[in-house]
Amino acid sequence: MNKIKPLIVLASLLIALTIIIPCVVVLPFSGAHQTSGKLGEDLTKASAKETNTAPGVDSQTGVTVSVFRSAKGVTEKVPFEDYLVGVVAAEMPADFKEEALKAQALAARTYIVNRLVNKDTMGVPKGAQVTDTQIHQVYMNDAEMRRDWGQDYAWKKKKVLEAVRSTSGQILTYAGKPIDALFFSTGNGYTEDSEDYWAGSIPYLRSVASPWDKESPKFSNQKVITVRAFEAKLGVKIGSSSTIGKIVARTAGKRVAKVNFNGKVLTGRDIREKLDLKSSDFSWQRKGNNIVITTKGFGHGVGMSQYGANGMAEDGSDYKEIVKHYYKGVEIASAESMLSTLTAQK
Repeated sequence: MNKIKPLIVLASLLIALTIIIPCVVVLPFSGAHQTSGKLGEDLTKASAKETNTAPGVDSQTGVTVSVFRSAKGVTEKVPFEDYLVGVVAAEMPADFKEEALKAQALAARTYIVNRLVNKDTMGVPKGAQVTDTQIHQVYMNDAEMRRDWGQDYAWKKKKVLEAVRSTSGQILTYAGKPIDALFFSTGNGYTEDSEDYWAGSIPYLRSVASPWDKESPKFSNQKVITVRAFEAKLGVKIGSSSTIGKIVARTAGKRVAKVNFNGKVLTGRDIREKLDLKSSDFSWQRKGNNIVITTKGFGHGVGMSQYGANGMAEDGSDYKEIVKHYYKGVEIASAESMLSTLTAQK
């Protein structure tokens, strides 16, 4: 009897271990992307809060954004604030200064509120309100952030979340209406008047100095194209001449407005798009059968320069100063009444 008791105890212990050990083994792998410490706890709490409402419904605003995911060809319903986190994460490097990220969050929120309020569905498939591409705003979900950021996911997500939350409910308005908050990567030292790139003069999209852009790694670029390809893409003939074309006008933002090719006049935007250039501030030089094109800046140049915003933040400007520099005469206002209108329509 006394010999059996230790065996019973031993058997009980083995049974307990077989129950406990799998749990111990499985737990570290059950959340392969989990973060540790307070930062991990904060992100876990944030995720839990986001999932306490119906799928796609934002717990704070009650607004959802129907995003067409271009790679998959499907439309996802995304809670409003989650959508903004995804846009800021995709549109601006997370290692930018906090105030620059806040300015980006404000521009992103203004853009989508303006689109939703005006029921603007241009450029999207039926059932969607916006795409995840540069046609509207680039967007990535949490799984894509984890994939792209890897070991940097925790601090980058936290930083982007804080930028969105610290500007929560705020949008940019002009004459009481949300603005078309355009932005781009890098200027050539200036931004553009809206009518120098698109039709129509918009009072808050004026050319302003943006000297911080010169520090951007995207400030200067070179492209080499054959003379034959150049002529074919632009529909011009330059033959054996060393003169490629004459720049006859420049924009307020110092970009090329018009080029005359022996009587055929093309706009700087035409040339940029047909030759797939980084900017419409370009110069060129013929070298044998090739043309070497040098550009300054990256993007259309209208609205807020993202690298300019970061440069301003590094110089001590806050997000309010940044947006009011790039968008002239705007006010920072509450979007609550506009978002309430959207939820009331459901």
